[in-house]
Amino acid sequence: MIAGLGLWTGIIGNLEFLQEKIPSDFVKAMILSIGLLAGIIAGPTAGRIIDQSRKKTVLLVAGLGRLVSVVFMLLAISTGSVWWMVAFIISIQLSATFYFPALQSAIPLVVKDEDLLTMNGMHMNVATISRIAGTALAGVMLVYWSLASLYWVSMIAYVFLLLFTMWLKIDEGEGSSSHRKQQGEKGGFMEVFPVLKAYPAVGMTLIMTMIPLLFLGSFNLIVINISEIQDSSSIKGLIYTFEGIAFMVGSFAVKYFSRKWKTTAILFFFASMVAVAEFMLYFAHNIILTLSAFAVLGFALGCFFPTAMVVFQKQMPKAYHGRFFSFRNMLERIMFQVVLLSAGAFLDILGLQTMVIIFGFISLSMTLLFFIQMRRRNIVLEQVQVNPAAEII
Repeated sequence: MIAGLGLWTGIIGNLEFLQEKIPSDFVKAMILSIGLLAGIIAGPTAGRIIDQSRKKTVLLVAGLGRLVSVVFMLLAISTGSVWWMVAFIISIQLSATFYFPALQSAIPLVVKDEDLLTMNGMHMNVATISRIAGTALAGVMLVYWSLASLYWVSMIAYVFLLLFTMWLKIDEGEGSSSHRKQQGEKGGFMEVFPVLKAYPAVGMTLIMTMIPLLFLGSFNLIVINISEIQDSSSIKGLIYTFEGIAFMVGSFAVKYFSRKWKTTAILFFFASMVAVAEFMLYFAHNIILTLSAFAVLGFALGCFFPTAMVVFQKQMPKAYHGRFFSFRNMLERIMFQVVLLSAGAFLDILGLQTMVIIFGFISLSMTLLFFIQMRRRNIVLEQVQVNPAAEII
């Protein structure tokens, strides 16, 4: 919750700063993509360090990195320099490259396997509540206070996060440090690939998570564009609120769906719903249809991501969790990089409406292609199969 409040007040500040300083969508995308590139480069090292080290230590060091990054953004505002903002984006992304894989690796250490779906849903709900509260707080502060005040709030939140992390207790097993170190040195980051080959369900789910990234990678640019189309700055906060509330509803509803549907059905159905949300944004000039599109997106993601995380956490061996989640984050950053630059170019050349139609067709095509591949290779995502001969869906 605390991390999310700091993160989202900072993100709204970033968008405001970019909107003031940079007129071109493509140039905005270029600046945002620099941080993603830094995360991609650091990903392999992060995976090794997380598997070799105690998760709490990694979380603490990443937390200190966040505090340093906020100082860079305060300098950017005081000097009006975009280069200080670039330093902020790089440092905050490097911190995230270590923080989030360590956090994802820690969850299975403190939660029983049968509770993972519930825990992932709760974890994402807390993140969503903080996103709604953070964006709403940022919107109010921008009306009454200065842009720098957003980053002072982020700084305070990150200090509290560091204090709470110090009190965190994760039982990683006494005497396991040397074993983790040997595991990390033995195969390093590249050892993830043969493990993925040995667990095809994990590999296929990993590829499936790339589908929503077409929307998520261009999310902030789309929000800025809709704000300009509707000539409304308040629409930004409404979009984040509708999407966030729908996400929370979805993460609760997925527990019901998981009792009725198989994992494969949940993933493929809600991947298709992401494409529906993209098509709905063709009517971006209409506030009701715009907010409905983001509500559909939020609900779909609230069902999709907790389900995918359970597949990763249950089926990938725990000894590889640090490297796997770092690899996943690195893959997402590469995808974000491609989507961000493509979206910036599309928005400058074609406009929002044409872009979302293209993205919608790509999402639907990818969903159909992956479904055919799973059928052809007979990949089953459920960990325990009562009847191996049964159909996937």
